[in-house]
Amino acid sequence: MSPSLTSKDEIERVVREEWGRILASLVKTLGDFQMAEDCLQDALISAFEHWERSGLPNSPAGWLLKTARRKAIDRIRRDRGFAAKLPELTYLYELENVIDDAEESAVIPDERLQMIFICCHPALAEKSRVALTLRSLGGLSTDQIAAAFLDTGEATQRRITRAKVKIKGAGIAYKVPDPEDLPARLDSVLRTLYLIFNEGYSASSGDALTRVDLSDEAIRLARITAALMPDECEVQGLLALMLLHDSRRSARVGPLGEVVTLEHQNREMWDRGKIEEGTAILQACLPLRRTGPYQIQAAISGVHAHSDAWERTDWAQIVDLYSALLQFENTSVVRLNQAVATSMAGDVEQALSALNLLDDLESYAPFHLARAEVFGRLKRMPAAKEALGLALEHTQNAGQAEFIRKKLGYLH
Repeated sequence: MSPSLTSKDEIERVVREEWGRILASLVKTLGDFQMAEDCLQDALISAFEHWERSGLPNSPAGWLLKTARRKAIDRIRRDRGFAAKLPELTYLYELENVIDDAEESAVIPDERLQMIFICCHPALAEKSRVALTLRSLGGLSTDQIAAAFLDTGEATQRRITRAKVKIKGAGIAYKVPDPEDLPARLDSVLRTLYLIFNEGYSASSGDALTRVDLSDEAIRLARITAALMPDECEVQGLLALMLLHDSRRSARVGPLGEVVTLEHQNREMWDRGKIEEGTAILQACLPLRRTGPYQIQAAISGVHAHSDAWERTDWAQIVDLYSALLQFENTSVVRLNQAVATSMAGDVEQALSALNLLDDLESYAPFHLARAEVFGRLKRMPAAKEALGLALEHTQNAGQAEFIRKKLGYLH
């Protein structure tokens, strides 16, 4: 045992770094999502008691895994259906015979890829996928997840519980999908991770413009997925996209918490390390010629990242990239973004015509902000003010609302 350290700090570190790996191993062993998490929680309680008294084991993660397995044996033995679970119990006892030195080893079988595909199964509701992924792979508490999405702890817990029940009831297999099923399942995984990132990058509601912890967690989960699936270009593309977007994090919010638009950001504050990493990941995918929507979005972000000034941005290239993206995602939001790029490229009337076709975005604040910008470029100030008023009406984020009020003030 090593000298005693603050057990609470160490447990928090292990939970953050190893929770997903430990839980995934337990789920694979027990075949029961809820029991695995309950036993890991029990092991954490034991860690608080033992580590403070005896110091840290050489491998805290290995200690937790071994302890959680023992907790599982105790639970199964107490269960009324003990006889029915005898084969499972026998297996656990066999495991005990080969893991006596588990806490001495840092090697834990990495079953997280299987866990990712379970948590992000398309049969689960979107919010449930997000909550379950953050809980099971990220180790975030129910309250942390609820706070990130401005939900109640009770509602979040219900979503997680329903998801676990559905996984068990539907017999969703704990495995990486077969090749013929992989594309559909992988799309659900990527969408879930991107939803987590987007909520952190640009909070949909609340007082804060960003939720850094959520963005960081999405990037961490994307890194895990990319490491486990190195040949999947869209997984790599999503990681590149997150890194390139996140490189602008410190420049997007002013000293008073106000919005700083891309045009007015101090590009010296951009994280060049993330830009270089994201660009390198994207370039490594190019020779494979398996382009997809996340790679294209990363390329768009890359054009911004490598522009040394707003006025020297290659907007024509961005317009073309959005045209390529529309081949994969023919959505109103993509058309909105292309219209904004078209305006910046100089064809403001064409941009306005494109925006006028997007009437299904009437309740989407960025749509009205884009219209206001285009009207302003056309010197149609009353229309610009009206569009800003509609943007203010439809935003739920306090920081964005203040930004819109300031723009309205400039037009008076």
